[in-house]
Amino acid sequence: MTSFFDKIFTTYPIKTRRALEILPGFVSWSLIFFPFWGSFFIPWAVAYFILFFDVYWFYKSFSLAITAYIASRRIRNAEQQNWLDLAKPLENFEKMSHILVIPNYQENIEKIKISIQSLSQQTFPIKRIYIVLAMEKREENAKKRAEVLINEFKGKFGDIFATFHPDIEGEVKGKSSNEAYGGKIAYKRLVETGAMDENFATISSVDADSIFDPQYFAYLSYSFLKDEKKYNKFWQSANVNYNNFWNVPAPIRIISFFGSLWRTGLLIQKDRLVSNSTYSLSLKLLHQIGFWDTDVIPEDYRIFFKAFYKTKGQVWMEPIFLKTSMDAPFSSSYIKSLKNKYQQERRWSWGVSDDPLFIKWWFTVPGVPFVRKTMMLINVLLDHFLWPVNWFIITIAANIMPFINPVFSRTTLGYNLPRLAGLILTLCLIATVAMLIIDYRQRPKHHKISKRKQLLFPLEFLLLPIVGFFLSALPALISHTQLMLGKRLEYKVTEKL
Repeated sequence: MTSFFDKIFTTYPIKTRRALEILPGFVSWSLIFFPFWGSFFIPWAVAYFILFFDVYWFYKSFSLAITAYIASRRIRNAEQQNWLDLAKPLENFEKMSHILVIPNYQENIEKIKISIQSLSQQTFPIKRIYIVLAMEKREENAKKRAEVLINEFKGKFGDIFATFHPDIEGEVKGKSSNEAYGGKIAYKRLVETGAMDENFATISSVDADSIFDPQYFAYLSYSFLKDEKKYNKFWQSANVNYNNFWNVPAPIRIISFFGSLWRTGLLIQKDRLVSNSTYSLSLKLLHQIGFWDTDVIPEDYRIFFKAFYKTKGQVWMEPIFLKTSMDAPFSSSYIKSLKNKYQQERRWSWGVSDDPLFIKWWFTVPGVPFVRKTMMLINVLLDHFLWPVNWFIITIAANIMPFINPVFSRTTLGYNLPRLAGLILTLCLIATVAMLIIDYRQRPKHHKISKRKQLLFPLEFLLLPIVGFFLSALPALISHTQLMLGKRLEYKVTEKL
């Protein structure tokens, strides 16, 4: 069957690509408008659809609370281990090396300094940590900024050097093409010269504001050396937005709260866990698959699925039960901070542009285990397709039917629909309270933050309906629509002070 579909995609490359690009937006807009037109013609179907969706959201809420709780417990246990002592006795530990590629463009240099300084505090021998400052050649003062960072940390690590990614025809400007350029130069400089053995090396994609747990690379070394399938693995920690949690505006803090818990809970969900933001993988695997792609902006899902299909499904994610803390968008003013968060959500939601390729690979790549590739694709499509839909169905769908079809509202099902939907969603508050407790226990304590501000934090959730629309549903819906219309997203850097 894969040869049949491959023939179709080869014969009609533009038509099949455009059809798959239209699909996410078509599905999203169809589900959003269904309660409106459906209330006229098939109100009973709309009512059951809304109730089913609310039950699904109830499941998602409690699933998030449960998985975040289990993962946070494992993180606390892992933080008590001495991973360096566990890794040292393992064969080939002395050969282990780690490359970190830090792509940056117009980033706050002080943020990068803090991130690199945290790396100097790793328990793993830092002389075997190599830092690549992946700069963009087009950035004004890029060389000067790189020199400042290199001079400050020169001699502390195995090496720290900069690469300057030029604008290359056919490439998309952004993180992925920059990383690909920096990664290839690092491979030539460190592996081809014999400075390290790629059989015992990992490479990490690192956001410029990432603060690693001091034991991250000791834990990664232990996990790598113990794993019989080490050359087919990615490693992912819990990426949490705790660096400036109390400094950002309340709307951004709410989104960061849920995002941190979501990424924590994913650590125990096996094939639902996909590389995101800051992650590590076998250097040998990255070289084998041809490094990061240069025709895409968001690279994290793309690189994992590229590796997955290149190896016929023989790639897995391995959780690192530690926290990697990052910044939430923060600027010089309240409004600018909100705009930055909106732009970040636009960039993240543009990950839907990878879905057509994932679907194509599902149809055309032979020899990949059917059940696994299908479940992984379904998980990604559900997350992406429903991203802009969730808010509309949960917030307004059950309440618009009385205005559109008052006759149906006088039936038993129509009369009880808003009440049943309200009851289900009210029960979700129990899960939210549980999440607040989990987050409070997991988040580092800041003594400078007043207890009053911390106690008032739950009241900020009253903003959730507004925040959910403007900082989640709307940017995602625009991304889906933009892809549907065949337009591309221009990369914009998220400002983080």
